[in-house]
Amino acid sequence: MSEKLIDVVGLKKYFKVSAGSLHAVDDLDFYINKGETLGLVGESGCGKSTTGRVILRLIPHTAGEVYYKGENILNYNNNKMRDMRKEMQMIFQDPYSCLDPRKSIGQIIAEPLIVNKTVPSKEINEKVMELMTKGGVNRKLFNSYPHELDGGRRQRVGIIRALALNPQFIVCDEPVSSLDVSIQPQILNLLQDLQESMGLTYLFISHDLSVVRHISNRIAVMYLGKIVEIAKSKELFHSPLHPYTKALLSAVPIAKYNYKRDRIILKGDVPSPINPGRGCRFANRCWMAQDICRKESPSLRELAPEHEVSCHLI
Repeated sequence: MSEKLIDVVGLKKYFKVSAGSLHAVDDLDFYINKGETLGLVGESGCGKSTTGRVILRLIPHTAGEVYYKGENILNYNNNKMRDMRKEMQMIFQDPYSCLDPRKSIGQIIAEPLIVNKTVPSKEINEKVMELMTKGGVNRKLFNSYPHELDGGRRQRVGIIRALALNPQFIVCDEPVSSLDVSIQPQILNLLQDLQESMGLTYLFISHDLSVVRHISNRIAVMYLGKIVEIAKSKELFHSPLHPYTKALLSAVPIAKYNYKRDRIILKGDVPSPINPGRGCRFANRCWMAQDICRKESPSLRELAPEHEVSCHLI
């Protein structure tokens, strides 16, 4: 049996706004096995990035639990969480804004080593050079600054910085969405090579289904703060069960896959995340919706091995 590294139970994150509470993440349950990549997909604003940030405690949670190696890290005090951050890191979406423009590439990569005192001072530059080689960044760029690098190299620096402390779990928050299409495969291949060589576990957040299919072992589909379907990557693309997943996959160009799927055009309005209602959040746009869908929120149920769906009608 696979070992669970991350286990999320009933996770919620509400933001207080003038009109009430915005339900950004609402009662999520999922796990990530050690050494695998779980893809998290959905429309912009559905709560993907918020989920990743809450798991890493970059922002506080409203309710729920996040277990890392069997311990609920949401109960950790600041000192204990500081030590835990060596094992949990994040790769950000924008490879420019997440790098300090006043520091050289060498200084940026060395910073976590200096702050956490994991490497003796006299060995830091050597360690940085080693990390640069591992991440495919020329050592000659040691004294260069972020503005002197293109997007692909900047993202490589962001990846190297995340790996500096030898973590086990990394949240990849749309790491290739801001890069040229020609550069994206290079970064994805780098992430996969590093995962294999270092035994990394990823939560890979993206709105690009093709990218997620390429890199993920399993995929979780999110809609308006809730997960509506989780399955192995191949099974989700070939046999989607939830109506929203079917609509989402129907938008992918047919030429990319060896099967034909009719285009599904969704109608109706997306509910407000401030007042999503009692029933299924997709009911207003679902062509299968019945009365029960508008009255009761469906729970995530396992309908096949490792294939969970949140729908009353499936």
